[in-house]
Amino acid sequence: MTEVRDHACPTDATTFPQLIRSAGDKYGDQSALIFKGETVPDASISFRELERQSATLARGLIARGAGKGSRIGFIAGNTPEFLTIFSAICRIGAIAIPVSTLIKADELVRVLRRSDVGGLIIQPSLLGHDLVERVLTALPALQSVTDPELRLPQVPFLRWIVCTGCWELPAGIRDLAFLRDAANTVGEELLLAIEANVHPADQAIEIYTSGSMALPKGVPHNHGPMLSRLHFLAGALKLEPGMERHVMQPMFWIGGLGFMALPNLERGVTSLCTERGITDSRRAMGSVLAEDDIYKPAPDEISWSIGMTETFGPYAYSYEVRVPGYPLTSPLDHIAPGYELRLWVDGREAAEGEPGEIQVRGYALTPGLHKEDRNSYFEPDGFYRTGDMAVREGKRIHFLGRNGDMIKSADANVSPAEVEMEMQRLENVHSAYVVGIPDAERGQLVVAAVVPRDQASLDFDDIERVLRARLSSFKVPSAYVTLAREEVPMLATNKVARREIERMMIQRLRC
Repeated sequence: MTEVRDHACPTDATTFPQLIRSAGDKYGDQSALIFKGETVPDASISFRELERQSATLARGLIARGAGKGSRIGFIAGNTPEFLTIFSAICRIGAIAIPVSTLIKADELVRVLRRSDVGGLIIQPSLLGHDLVERVLTALPALQSVTDPELRLPQVPFLRWIVCTGCWELPAGIRDLAFLRDAANTVGEELLLAIEANVHPADQAIEIYTSGSMALPKGVPHNHGPMLSRLHFLAGALKLEPGMERHVMQPMFWIGGLGFMALPNLERGVTSLCTERGITDSRRAMGSVLAEDDIYKPAPDEISWSIGMTETFGPYAYSYEVRVPGYPLTSPLDHIAPGYELRLWVDGREAAEGEPGEIQVRGYALTPGLHKEDRNSYFEPDGFYRTGDMAVREGKRIHFLGRNGDMIKSADANVSPAEVEMEMQRLENVHSAYVVGIPDAERGQLVVAAVVPRDQASLDFDDIERVLRARLSSFKVPSAYVTLAREEVPMLATNKVARREIERMMIQRLRC
């Protein structure tokens, strides 16, 4: 049994129940999160209120049958609601599955099916977008069901959906009273007992990002490893109680949650959030800056780091500022505690100056990917294949770029297969090839080479309009080029030569 102590220090926590209780006690009435809205009201929540409100919601979840291992999804912006829902799920040993607020209906179905969620909690709207309507579009059967205890073949494990706002809802979506009223049937003693039995080895969260195939990739993390990362990051960032810190990225991704909001929570730092987010910050994690626009950190401040959802944030970092002109980023000369790193090529360590794939191993590494064979991503000795390429210079590592077909644009992963699948559903499209090309601001731009059906003409404005209705905005190509079938380059193995398509796109777009 893992003890839940009311007066423990947050930095000593090894499970999330310990963290949320101790943070509420230690930081009290200080603001945990301040939210400035555009289309929804401003809001804030103190550390004490976050603990109290999440405990109430946790009791409601328990009353409705949730417990250790229950898979609960939620859609919320960088608001007090997000932290409250996340905290409530994690503190009872259930698995918190944040879903992107940018997600479109077709993508949402794929995530809900892939993640096996049993419950879904949604914020009513964000930035003028009706999130309830988005769920109804994704799951049209909700419009006709009469019993809110769901049994939908489209999402076979989903049993209930709750909306946190006061809206006129169809029978298939319940209001928050479903959980709030049920909370009165569960006492503090039972909640404490459940929290005490949450173990560091239990899964806490599963974050969805684009995979190398068309299906989304679910990345789980356990309580102990997650808390160890928060302790390290909060220390590395020199966070102190009473500070204020902008949460510049969405909290449904690792950058906003694991690198910003949760370290803030641990150290008593107030998270400053906006409805739209800070998209032009020079200090947004993962940005690549122009030579005349380099942020110059203090001598003892991390200037650049590399990480991923699978490593719960940075696994290597640097205190050096990037030298203009070379290389793409600052050299990496520090490995985060608990991680090992190697450069691997053809089953061996890469020689100095030889490009190799970065592979990592360590305590905080994801134990595996949901519904994926471990051998597809891990070496037999436990090292994870990151897909990032680098070269070694002495004890320093220079990042080169992505190895596989995955596109990383403005710190978001884009699966070419997913975008191609949507494009090839279009009437006049015979085939589409989506690639990433270098861009100084976003890292890579998503672009598409499109082969039309016989004698069909392509209207790229119309194609873009349809894609924006079906895909998150960051997945929609920035530029298109028409290819004839005979122009598509092929390898000897009869596979499409994607690297050649990248070169063709760069040449034709004159990038």
